Amino acid sequence: MSTTLRRAVGATAALTLVTTLVACAGDPAGTAAGADRPTTSTAQPVDARHDETDTWFAQMMVVHHEGAVEMAELAVDRAATPEVRDLAQRIADAQGPEIALMSGWLAAWGEDAPGAMDHGGMDHGGMDMHGMGQDEAMGSLDGLDGVAFDRAFLDLMIAHHRGAVEMAETELADGTHPDALRLARTIVDDQTAEITEMQNLLNAL
Repeated sequence: MSTTLRRAVGATAALTLVTTLVACAGDPAGTAAGADRPTTSTAQPVDARHDETDTWFAQMMVVHHEGAVEMAELAVDRAATPEVRDLAQRIADAQGPEIALMSGWLAAWGEDAPGAMDHGGMDHGGMDMHGMGQDEAMGSLDGLDGVAFDRAFLDLMIAHHRGAVEMAETELADGTHPDALRLARTIVDDQTAEITEMQNLLNAL
């Protein structure tokens, strides 16, 4: 065999070896092509990880928010001052989507949703407004108009917000679900600010 032919055969063998090594390197740990590999789709959904406090928080805060929205919508129609009407509209606009959010959590967790406007099941003082429940509070507002309505609405909604803050603080202390904890923090921050705003409005009437 000539020197030129021997060199050509050697080069071909070397190229074959390199190609084989590259193919093996692309299949780490000797895994066969097309073999199954773990994917993130097999992980447990985040929504499935929650505790009893998370469930309580979502169920009770849905009911609590329903009460706030009912009061706020009445104030949008009946309040005498534009500042109170504006505040009431903002409360309704903020808490409506939160009701939908928490209802979605309960469905994803396989937990029962509270009955519509089921205020009788509230605990931790969440619906206690100066000794009145939701129906009594609405009844007390029905007979008022003008500035008297505005003052009563602000007074009741301050107490209502304080109940929400208390419930959210319980979730922050004992809950585990990340989204529920974030919402609880938002409720504490937003409703504490609204309490201050309502107190200032009340003082100005």
